[in-house]
Amino acid sequence: MKLSELQIGQTANIVNLNALASDIRKKLMIMGMLPNTQVTLIRKAPMGDPLQVEVRGVSLAIRGQVAAAIEIGNVQ
Repeated sequence: MKLSELQIGQTANIVNLNALASDIRKKLMIMGMLPNTQVTLIRKAPMGDPLQVEVRGVSLAIRGQVAAAIEIGNVQ
């Protein structure tokens, strides 16, 4: 499943960031988006892009295209 498919309020674990370009992947990893890290979808913009997620207590805005490349698992 991809991060972009998560419903508002759902929590999941990041499984893989390898589908992203290396510069984007590095920026996300610096901000705490690492494999096996829990991520919660807070809200989506009215047109669906960007998405607001919470990772390690920090709120981040992520483009829909980037979220579609982040693989997640263990959805709660």
